Amino acid sequence: MLPYNEKLKQLARQLRNNMTDAEKRLWSRIRMGQLEGCYFYRQKPIGEYIVDFYCPRAKLVVEVDGGQHFSNDGVEYDDIRDDYLQSAGLKVLRFSNADVMKNINGIVESVLENMEISEETPIEKIPLNPPFSKGETNKSPFGKGRYRGISEGR
Repeated sequence: MLPYNEKLKQLARQLRNNMTDAEKRLWSRIRMGQLEGCYFYRQKPIGEYIVDFYCPRAKLVVEVDGGQHFSNDGVEYDDIRDDYLQSAGLKVLRFSNADVMKNINGIVESVLENMEISEETPIEKIPLNPPFSKGETNKSPFGKGRYRGISEGR
């Protein structure tokens, strides 16, 4: 597991809840093992940074950049950030919001082309519906005719 600053966890949660339209669009195409069975995390803290998407099996970071990334300061900051991520053994792909919105199929194809997966790296299996514990069922916790404290006969 890559090291990260624990103080970034709350900010990462906020970013996951406030994704841009471009991030949402890409996430809908790469989530839940849709690409070669590989799982991505979104808004994942790595070191002192939060990356948009991270696939540990492919050692791949995918960034979706808005306009602020194209200013002189933004480019300089991203270069420093990318150097750090590359020094951690990760490959970094960057796409603009506009590219994602206009050419999602091309972006997904580019991500697939850049996923270098070795046979030694196991696929992470995340069950969609975890099995029930012994004695648990899928029945509702509310009895028949009861919901939010309203009992039968009322």
